[in-house]
Order: sequence, then C-alpha cells, then structure tokens
Amino acid sequence: MKTFNNDPGLGAPAPSRRATAQAALAVALTLAGCAALPAPPVVSAPIPTQWQAALPHQGSLNRLDQWWQQQGDPLLAELVAAAQAVSPTVASSRSRIEQARANRVAANAALLPSLDASASLSRGRSQQASAEGSVPVVTTTQAGLQASWELDLAGGNRAGLDAATQRLLGADAQWHEARVSVAAETANQYYSLRSCRELAGVTRLDANSRQETARLSGLSREAGFTAPATDALAQASAAEARGRNTRQAAQCELDLKALVALSGIAESDLKEKLAPAQAQRAQAAIFSIAPIPAEVLVQRPDVFSAGREVAAASAEVGSAQAARYPALGLSGAIGLASLRAGGSSVTLDTWTIGPLALRLPLFDGGRRAANVQAAQARYEEAAALYRASVRQAVREVEEALVTLQSTGARQPDVQAAVDGYRAAFTGTEALYKNGLASLLQLEDARRTLLAAD
Repeated sequence: MKTFNNDPGLGAPAPSRRATAQAALAVALTLAGCAALPAPPVVSAPIPTQWQAALPHQGSLNRLDQWWQQQGDPLLAELVAAAQAVSPTVASSRSRIEQARANRVAANAALLPSLDASASLSRGRSQQASAEGSVPVVTTTQAGLQASWELDLAGGNRAGLDAATQRLLGADAQWHEARVSVAAETANQYYSLRSCRELAGVTRLDANSRQETARLSGLSREAGFTAPATDALAQASAAEARGRNTRQAAQCELDLKALVALSGIAESDLKEKLAPAQAQRAQAAIFSIAPIPAEVLVQRPDVFSAGREVAAASAEVGSAQAARYPALGLSGAIGLASLRAGGSSVTLDTWTIGPLALRLPLFDGGRRAANVQAAQARYEEAAALYRASVRQAVREVEEALVTLQSTGARQPDVQAAVDGYRAAFTGTEALYKNGLASLLQLEDARRTLLAAD
C-alpha cells in the first residue's frame, strides 16, 4: 500500500508492486474460473393430468373477484374482513414479509462496495520539548473515508441474493395463504352458528310439541284414560326435549363466542348484527375449478411457497460451495489530518488504494465442506416437502370435489325424506289425538322427524 500526501517527493507505486497486484488478480480469476458450481437437480412433482372427481359447472372457467361478497351475505363479508384485520396469523405473515424484504436488502448490499466515514480529535502534550524549552500542547484532527469491496468471483453473494429473493416471494405467498385460511375459518364458524340456530329452532319446536303432549297426557291420566306408565313416558320425552333444547342453545352460545374471538367484534355488537339476519339456504357452488390440475395448483399459496423454498435452498447450496473457493477483496481510503502545536500547524492529506487481498481457503477442519453438505440436506428436505405439498393439494381438491358433488346429489333426497317424515308425524299426531295411535308410535315418528331435520 502506498500513501500519498502533499509532499512532491512521493511518487507512484513501484513497478514491482504493480506487477505483484496484477499477478494476484490473475491467479484469483483463474481459480474462480475453475470454480464451476454444480446446481442441484430440478425438482419435479407428479401431477395428474385430470381430476378424478367431477367438476362443478362441467369445469367451465370463470374468474371470480370478491368471492365472499358473491355469497350474497354482507355480514359474512364483514366478518371475514374483520377477522383478517385482527388475526395474529395474518400479522405474523406480514411481519415475515418485512423480515424477508430486509434480508434481501442485506443480501443485495453484499454485492456492493461499502463506505465508512471516520473522524477523531485529540489533544495532548508532546514528549519532545520545543526550542524554547517548553512542552507544547499538540492538537490532532483527523477525518477520512474508508471503502472496501469484495469481488464476488465464485458467485456466493449472488446466490445469497437469489435465496433471499425467493424467500421474499415465499413469504408473500404465505401471507396470502394466511388470509385464505382465516377467511375459511371465519366462514366455517359463521355457517356453524347459522346451522346451530336453525337446529335450535327445530329443537325448540320439538320441545314445545312434546311439552304439549305431556300436558295432555297428564290431563288424560288424571281423568283415568291414560295409564301412569304411558304418562311417565310422555313426561320423560318432554324432559328429554327440554334438555336437548338447552344443550343446543348452549352450543349456539359457544359458536357465537368463537366468532367473537375470530372477528374481534364485541359480542353485543355481533348479536345486534346477527339479530335481523334471516337464515337462508346455502347457495350452490358459485365457483369453477380448472379441468387441468396444474392450473389449480399454481394458484395455491402453499404450493407456490414450497416451490420458492426449494429455489432458495438451491441458491444456498451454491453460496456454501462458493465459500470453498478463493475470494478477492479491494479496499481504499481518503484521509485528512491536521496537527497544531506551539502556534504552528501541519496538514497531511492522504489517499490509498489497496490492499488487493486474495484469500485462499487451505484448511478449515472440514467446516466449509460440512456447510455444503448441510445446505444440500436442507435442499433435499425442501424438495421432499414440495412434493408432499403438491400431493396434499391434489388430495384436498379431490376431496372437496367429492364432498361438493355428494352434497348436491343428496340434497333432493334429504328434502324428500324431511317432507315425508313430517307428513308421517302429522298423521300420527292426528291419530294419537283421536285415540287411534299410541304415544310410543307418536314419539317414534317425532324422533325420526327430528333426525331428518
């Protein structure tokens, strides 16, 4: 390293030093050229060519925006939005995006030169006396800029940037996945509350009916027309219905409190919003599934995130391999210095280029090789998880299609069964009131109707 100041007697670097620097650079470039980093194999996952389950709407493709609003229930859309706003899962996913973005900035900075500034001021007495015999006070002022740059010969820093970029994309996909999961959980809880209230209405009507039957049976027993055992059966049936009604009402309260916890809406406000809501029959499927599984899977945030993790792990393998090859760094500095002592001052300005430092890994006890093996193992793990996520995604879509198809196919039969059992119960109840059917027959018809409802 050669230092320059205002003294005209100082010149350029000696030819021997220039030749040495050029030779070192040539050696580093030669070694880096030999460092061809093998890339991990491309990961592929078996995807079926077509769905085995039937598709809704015959597989027609329609792009639906604002999916939850199309359910025709404004309260559901409001609850979903509220739940996503207060969900800790969504907040954590958003935080991971910021962390991944910061890591990417740091990885990109490793490819650029760094520049640091420094300044100092000191004051003290000199050990050497002046011509007058006094010991002068020396004030020293210094300021400078220090620059350094590591040349990414083997591509390790570039691989680190690629890994950080892929993880940023994966974090963004996980945020979308969290939002979808929270929305689905909220919708499930909302529909659970709606169905619970529907069933509570059924059990309430059933309890009232049985209570009326028990009252009439009691009057008949007192008049001597009904045996005590038959009346006991009617009273027991009424008590059972009241217990079922109480249990169903408690379940609805639990569903309500779960929805309060999910949405963050106060219970009193949520009850007020739910009060005017009229229960409606669930709508038919208003979405479409692409007939080609690959087109569906690319829309799944979990599959996309798993793929980005594979790419990041692959880049980290390259970064670990690059650490086993030579590294070349260059530094430089510009400095200003001023010394003041005994009424006189000296100014010294300096600038330096170098050193051009070459680092050759020779022996590290197997640490770098172990790092490569660890990175390769993480890559293989990410690849296995990616394949598993693809298989799981195919399974979930297939199961959802089967459930959707079977539910639609059962709907007419279920409705016919309810209508038939209701007609049978009405007829049996009329017969019982006219003394042509027993209480056992009435209760059997009632239980069958309740199960169908």
